[in-house]
Amino acid sequence: DYHLSFYFFQSIGPFPTHHAHELIGLIFDLWRLENTNKKGLWTNPVSISHGYGVHIGFGGHGMSGVVEGPDGKIYWQIGDIGANITAVDGKQYKYPNSGVIVRSNPDGSNFEVYASGLRNTHEFVFDTYGNLISSDNDGDHPGESERLVHVVEGSDAGWRSNWQYGKYTDPTNNLYKVWMDEKLFKPRWDGQAAYIIPPIRNFHNGPTGMVFNPGTALGKQWQNHFFLVEFVGNATNSHIWSFDLKPKGASFDFKSEVDVVSGILPTGIRFGPEGALYAADWVFGWDTKNYGRVWKLDVDDKNRDLTEERAQTKAYIQQDYALQTLDQLSTLLSYGDQRVRLKAQFELVSRAASDRLLNAINQKSSQLARVHGVWGMGQLIEKNRSLGDNLIPLLKDEDVELRAQAAKVLGDAFYVPAEDGLISLLATDAPRSQFFAAQALGRIKSTKSIPGLISLLERNQDADQYIRHAAVLALARIGKEEAIVAMQNSANKSLRLASVLVLRRMASPKVAKSLQDSDEFIATEAARAINDDESIVDALPALAASLANPAWKGEPLLRRAINACLRVGTAKEIDLLIQFAERNDISDVIRAEAIATLGSWANPSVMDRVDGRHRGALQRNPADVVAKIKSKMPEFLRSTNPEVLIASARLLAELNITDLRSEQTQIFANHPNAKVRSSQLSSLAALNDPNLALIIQRGMDDSDRGVRGVALSNLNKIEIPKSQLPSIVNTIFEKGSMTEQQQLLQSMGKMKSENTSDILEDLIQKMVGGKLENGIKLDLMEAVEASKSDKLVAKLDALKTKGTLTDEFKEALFGGNLQVGSGIFNRNQTVQCVRCHNVSGELGTVGPTLKGVGSRLTREQILQSLIEPSARIAPGFGSVTVVLTDGQEVSGLLLVDNEKEIQLKTNEAEPLKIALSRIKSRVNAPSGMPPMGSLLSKREIRDVVEFLSSLKAR
Repeated sequence: DYHLSFYFFQSIGPFPTHHAHELIGLIFDLWRLENTNKKGLWTNPVSISHGYGVHIGFGGHGMSGVVEGPDGKIYWQIGDIGANITAVDGKQYKYPNSGVIVRSNPDGSNFEVYASGLRNTHEFVFDTYGNLISSDNDGDHPGESERLVHVVEGSDAGWRSNWQYGKYTDPTNNLYKVWMDEKLFKPRWDGQAAYIIPPIRNFHNGPTGMVFNPGTALGKQWQNHFFLVEFVGNATNSHIWSFDLKPKGASFDFKSEVDVVSGILPTGIRFGPEGALYAADWVFGWDTKNYGRVWKLDVDDKNRDLTEERAQTKAYIQQDYALQTLDQLSTLLSYGDQRVRLKAQFELVSRAASDRLLNAINQKSSQLARVHGVWGMGQLIEKNRSLGDNLIPLLKDEDVELRAQAAKVLGDAFYVPAEDGLISLLATDAPRSQFFAAQALGRIKSTKSIPGLISLLERNQDADQYIRHAAVLALARIGKEEAIVAMQNSANKSLRLASVLVLRRMASPKVAKSLQDSDEFIATEAARAINDDESIVDALPALAASLANPAWKGEPLLRRAINACLRVGTAKEIDLLIQFAERNDISDVIRAEAIATLGSWANPSVMDRVDGRHRGALQRNPADVVAKIKSKMPEFLRSTNPEVLIASARLLAELNITDLRSEQTQIFANHPNAKVRSSQLSSLAALNDPNLALIIQRGMDDSDRGVRGVALSNLNKIEIPKSQLPSIVNTIFEKGSMTEQQQLLQSMGKMKSENTSDILEDLIQKMVGGKLENGIKLDLMEAVEASKSDKLVAKLDALKTKGTLTDEFKEALFGGNLQVGSGIFNRNQTVQCVRCHNVSGELGTVGPTLKGVGSRLTREQILQSLIEPSARIAPGFGSVTVVLTDGQEVSGLLLVDNEKEIQLKTNEAEPLKIALSRIKSRVNAPSGMPPMGSLLSKREIRDVVEFLSSLKAR
């Protein structure tokens, strides 16, 4: 099984010692095991949550981060391999295309999806006050980066796996990518989609291990700091970062960061009981291995200013709290280390010591003891509801943080009697109190709070997105649609926007009214609500109709309206698309999209044309759209807009409209734009124009190489007498470019072998004799193989290079398409080059920058790096083991590699210089980069070689 073999024991999360069981995240379940004999043997596995990993995806995006929160609940995450979760009570939760953080009681009860729209947070931590902070992996797009996130309950961070793959390789679809084109990955900016909670900031590559300083670890300068691993597959560019945050409204802003350590390849990190930081070292690469290292990181003597506290913490952690008195445990609630405080809190909860927790709350000398008292009472309220009344007075406490914590706990406990106190918090000027009060009121479904929530939104004026989120989530959970619909008529823009966000969460078709809003931003948000994700199907006709609104000009809105027309699919929507395509006051790209949509009407892509979600196969009668569009096509073909002409040519071919071939021929013959001529030629070939032979001949004589290439690519579609073919071939091979020769060979591979065999045999002999360019060797070999001639195929042996694995790809050295190679490098989701490399010299640190690689390496070296990535190591990106002439063996990170020496970073302080003359043998460590020959075709390899060879130093 793919998932079991790939994710087996990927994440193991132990509980603190007060639990006699262990959790193991193992696709497809989170398992609980019991330590029945107290001897470390875990038995009796029970699934407490099932349904994780519903499709294949990126490695490392499985279940991880299992941790016990300060509320006593278990939190864990699944990356964007998705989930179709069945909780222990039988309820289902479907999140097939994003990562989620979930939580439940240790036995799986009271399961909740805590947050969604994540890609792969891997690990997350709770700070001193229980705020959940993480760093989410990026989508590996050029110009994008990871995101530092404050994750709150009910939030949607915006990621969908269909932002990354699916429609983008479908020739019947388009390349519009919501995540990038609508800049969802960036911190908040004016005009950004409002339904998401954006990141605090864009952050470091490859986030894996993460911890928060519990209070007494390391030294005072590291208190209130987070520690995050940057894992990028090589030690040189991997780091452990430390950063801290500062309050900003109901959330946080970035404050500062420090590069703690580099030069190792850390994965997980943990603070030891004595306060040192321990890091697991992967050593090098990405692949699994059966060895590694653990490093201990600590402050130096000069900064060791918590020595006594650290020793005391170690002693406290190692104690058996079941043997401590209630007085001792109560005292520990104010201790300076979160681990000790939580351990004491959980033990008091296990003894149901509500009186001690209340004592902690009522004292005023330690705020932290009060906070832990509130958290502990929250755990007990679940079993003894009457205890909730003890927290209600805290909603008026003089300490604003205690008010916020009490509101959060009462909401998590669904404690309805707190309603009035929570409503009163909405009117305060403390953002965290407002946030948690709004969140709590939604959880208890307080209809009485609706006016207060609306007032909060009005006063907030969209300034604090977390306040808006909490109020919107609350109103959606309360579910009184009439109150939300009334907000659509408000003069206040913030309320009208909030109404869209609430109705989206409620999946209410009444959100369609907001498409008529005077503010295009609000109408766009309504369009997102209706079209994206599972869609609000009943509102799609209204979204389609909005295409007729002449005021709308924005691409996100218009693309969704165009797509809605395609999905609704009646005659009315055909008319809407045609009328829209006739407009001259909108962008060329959007007009072309409308025409392209009409062209795909009869057999549209199974993927949504906007968000890429799978919509399923659909077939319609092409006559329906042909009957309406045919009379309009002459007008489109008279357009001076190249984009319109290109889209029109494709539409005519897709719908097999042959009536306008003469007009297309005129455009082909006379238009000054080569791309327009190429598109018309391709269309005429697809439509089997009766004069195709003359058209192709004219194309072969065109002044533009691209047009000539299209003509040659379609040469197999016309009947060419065997006697005339040698003349055409000889002309191209004598005067044509290498690209034209390649395209001719591609066509010859599709012709009758009896017409081409003699010519191909002659070309083989010329290639063997060195009379043809090496750049056509691959094309010649493919044409011969396509001919199915055993005689010719046997002669190919003379062209094939034998020897190393790289030698078998020698025909890919020359002749590639630079633009296609660039596309593979930047967008191909199979090889994901940009996940590790960049060509700018700036973005990305996972693999070596490829800026100027065409000057540093020959084509042969570039090819070898693709086919045998371990054969060459870029300095700083791999380890080397050498045996010297005296028999000594040395290993280290390669720093310098030239014609005289290598330099290795070893455990010594200074790099070790070794002259090449002293090296008897050398073995490079396996590269983390997979061999491209197993992932790409030879043609694709050739294109990538061409692209990389073009990257010259400036």
